[in-house]
Amino acid sequence: MPIRPEHRWLYPIDWPQLSRMVRFARAGGRCDGCGRPHGRDVRCLNDGRWWDEDRGYWRDGQGRRARGLPRPGCERVTQPALIDGEGPPAHRVTRVVLASAHRDHDPGNNVSCNLAAFCQRCHILHDAPEHRRRRWMTLFRRRALGDLFLGQYR
Repeated sequence: MPIRPEHRWLYPIDWPQLSRMVRFARAGGRCDGCGRPHGRDVRCLNDGRWWDEDRGYWRDGQGRRARGLPRPGCERVTQPALIDGEGPPAHRVTRVVLASAHRDHDPGNNVSCNLAAFCQRCHILHDAPEHRRRRWMTLFRRRALGDLFLGQYR
């Protein structure tokens, strides 16, 4: 995730090296949340399950083995599925990019145990409550400024 300009001064000077160490030396180039490998194209389903090429099976959103899905490329379409209008689960291919994330959302807290290597999906899920909080603060601030300078906010 890009660093916001107003938070830039909270990060240490050696942030690129620290981030690289967290993502590749400590996490081994895999997401700490789900285990997706950095820089690889991964087949994903809409519910977070993904195909692990190295191990040869599907994994769920937490990196555990998911059962009951056919291997990609050899989907078994049964006759009842064709009658219902359903086919094999559709998947998309995404490129995985790891980023370093602060577990407590405090960019000034760069202790090693507070940093995690997350893929795009895990990072956005981890940051969702913080994004909701910031969105509420932005709307609250706009409403307060409107009341202060423009009268009652509509």
